[in-house]
Amino acid sequence: MNDTIVLKFGGSSVADNEKLHVVADKITNLYDKNNNIVVILSAQGKMTDKLIKEANELSENVETREMDALVSCGEQMSAAKLSILLNSMGYKSISLTGWQAGIYTNNTNQNAIIENIDTDRILKELEQKKIVIITGFQGINENMDITTFGRGGSDTTAVAVAAALNAKNCYIFSDVDGVYTTDPNKLPEAKKIPALSYDEMLSISSEGAKVLHNRCIEIGEKFKIPIITKSTFNNKAGTVISDIIEENTIKSVVKKEISRISLVGNGIIRNTEVMKQILDIVEKNKLDMLEFNVTESKISIDFKNVVDDKVLDEIHNLI
Repeated sequence: MNDTIVLKFGGSSVADNEKLHVVADKITNLYDKNNNIVVILSAQGKMTDKLIKEANELSENVETREMDALVSCGEQMSAAKLSILLNSMGYKSISLTGWQAGIYTNNTNQNAIIENIDTDRILKELEQKKIVIITGFQGINENMDITTFGRGGSDTTAVAVAAALNAKNCYIFSDVDGVYTTDPNKLPEAKKIPALSYDEMLSISSEGAKVLHNRCIEIGEKFKIPIITKSTFNNKAGTVISDIIEENTIKSVVKKEISRISLVGNGIIRNTEVMKQILDIVEKNKLDMLEFNVTESKISIDFKNVVDDKVLDEIHNLI
């Protein structure tokens, strides 16, 4: 029996026809290795922002039901385009909307929660050796209305579908090749983290690092689906998020613009030496600290004023 692999591609990965060809090559390489392939797509580029802007120009009070009906079109466009391309390359494929794929949600628009996935249609298409392309970020409620999952919701679609299909792996492709010890756009010395536990990744995401949708990590942990974050545009090893149990190691430093710096790593609560060194940095830089919180896997420090990136650099170098 062939393994089923779920691949999710974000908006930057499918932004134009040239990038769709790159995505198609990654998909067909895995398909040619006798895998069943299910692809989850985001809308192209800034399409969702464009649709929201246009809706708000028409009305100051857009009904959430109609907004969901509108913004769901972005994913449908990218899914159909990719299917057209793959079929032209000689690979049988089919695009499915969230509701065609059997993704049922609660009745909350804009931030819906998946309640059930009926996999019959997906499995039927896979049995015909088709590459199945599903629109991310959306499903259907009991009233047969379209619902969406909030920003980053395509990640949640991917992991939920992977769980429903008992997939071997779930790959999340974007324009970055994994999770880093801190924001590589701010600190060039940031290092890629090869592996994280679900708890660590959830802590990193909850602190504002735009890596994965929180709910997708929770689903991955519940159903023990390994999540692998990789770049669409190179073949470097990514970061594996799974049910690992690590030693007392700090993995990541996240800085939020609301004046919070967080350090994430399993067993961090027992690393008293690092806590002392962080407090020394705070004192040396004469920072006005409002709160210092420690949990099993995270240290969070809130400051009165926005903290300069040089403090982030000091703490990053410390760990």
